[in-house]
Amino acid sequence: MSVLLTTLNAKYIHSNLAIRLLYQLNKHHAGLAWKEFTIKEPKDEIAQYCKDFDVVAFSVYIWNFTQTLEVCRKIKALNPKVKIMLGGPEVSYEYEPVIMLDEVDYIVIGEGEIPFARFLENDQQTAIIPGIVSKKDGQLIYIPSLEDFELSALADINPYIDDNVTDLKNKVLYIETSRGCPYKCSFCLASLDNKVRYLSMPRIKANLLYLMQHGKVIKFLDRTFNVKKDFTLEIFQFILDHHQPGNIFQFEITADILHPDIIKYVNEVVPKGLFRFEIGIQTVNQKANLEVSRKQNFYKTKGVIEQVRDKIEMHLDLIVGLPLDYWEDVKYSIEEVFKIFPPELQLGFLKFLKGTPVRDTYQQHHYVFDPNPPYQIIESDYLSKDALYQITQLEFALEAYWNKKRMVNSLKYITLHYSIFDFLLGLGKYFAEKSDYHKHTHEEIYQIAFEYLERHYAHDKILKQLFAIDYYLQHKIKPKMLFIEEVERQERNQLIESMKLNHHKYRFGIFAIDFDFMNFQQHQTIQKSIKPLVIQYSGIDKAQIIEA
Repeated sequence: MSVLLTTLNAKYIHSNLAIRLLYQLNKHHAGLAWKEFTIKEPKDEIAQYCKDFDVVAFSVYIWNFTQTLEVCRKIKALNPKVKIMLGGPEVSYEYEPVIMLDEVDYIVIGEGEIPFARFLENDQQTAIIPGIVSKKDGQLIYIPSLEDFELSALADINPYIDDNVTDLKNKVLYIETSRGCPYKCSFCLASLDNKVRYLSMPRIKANLLYLMQHGKVIKFLDRTFNVKKDFTLEIFQFILDHHQPGNIFQFEITADILHPDIIKYVNEVVPKGLFRFEIGIQTVNQKANLEVSRKQNFYKTKGVIEQVRDKIEMHLDLIVGLPLDYWEDVKYSIEEVFKIFPPELQLGFLKFLKGTPVRDTYQQHHYVFDPNPPYQIIESDYLSKDALYQITQLEFALEAYWNKKRMVNSLKYITLHYSIFDFLLGLGKYFAEKSDYHKHTHEEIYQIAFEYLERHYAHDKILKQLFAIDYYLQHKIKPKMLFIEEVERQERNQLIESMKLNHHKYRFGIFAIDFDFMNFQQHQTIQKSIKPLVIQYSGIDKAQIIEA
């Protein structure tokens, strides 16, 4: 029996850990192979590759469910004898309508290691295997599996050992050190498995060392990596002892339980930029947190973030649409979290994932959500369709101007002097009137924002100067002069001469502004100054400020 383990990744840079684990555990089976595709590849070409296997087993998630079913239909059209197996979080719950589709023959429920191995042992595919849903004569057949996979079975498994090592540098490489989550957030699938199980430390270190030696970006899949202080510190120390130039490590952290010893260790030992923490704040509204069984102390979280921010790159998450989170609550959460100035702030919208408690109880709050993946909220008792649409416009502005670093200084200033929520909301709406969210030039991004400033903040000279500086700092090559002009040529030449600037090697932008920009960058305060601002362009790296 020839079997292909496969998936459709969201992007080429992603890698799928599940199919690699299943392959390594079962590669003694002579007919077993694995291959990854992406959701953007031609579906006919994917089906053509798969059609000659006896069984094609797909790893399925919300981002590839629709595309995977399309490929399955094309495979069956090319070769009706191919058996299609699906597994993964998207098909482990509410699987009844999926198994009844003509293009689906088997569904693996939950952890796949035990059922998949037993399936391979049964070449004739006739036995009823616990943990695998099948059908016969239009009737669903399923016996739940009562066994947990023993993670000790992974003691000799390196999931990436059969990858071409030259490819690993260009991939996001995932590693798990545990399974399960101690928390019960009702919007999250991880909440369904509260029994946290750990892989052995020797195996974790061996796999991690391999990824450090051959890869670049390594992302830990643990839902709360810092549950155990000693475990966390041991892994951190191992990374510090063995990491390679260019390595970046990403962890999902629950900040309000980050132990003081870990904070101390990060600040004293960890090099800046090596670690990236993903922190799900979701909402500042405690009523909403309690409604979804989530425990969090935002102000403690904020304090921890501020303690480690000089060493750690932060990615913070908020969720719009939680029960009891009204418009004003969403506004308050965004404004409070933005004051932290995280390098990246992700604004997501509540999704009703199959299997999650929030999906089971959606009628209590009169939620309406899209029946198709990713099952995103449409409206509720707390936010109307129009309110949610407006927040998507704000989300565009947040992504385009803050996360992409196009207006960092301007938006910090806005946060300190105005409402960042109102600003981003207004800018997002204005952009929609002037251009297309998906088709616009780099210059348009700035021109539209400048028009918006002129309309609503024309009185604020400092803000407009900061905006211009953000524009000029975005480039490697000296850009078109927009928003504020350079000083007169004679003054410019005198400054270049007196500052002994190398005008043969670099280009310079010299501007008269009304405040000390370096002071603002460091302290976010406006201090009057007559010093000119000098920006140097190398043509290779992004522009940098030269102290006048």
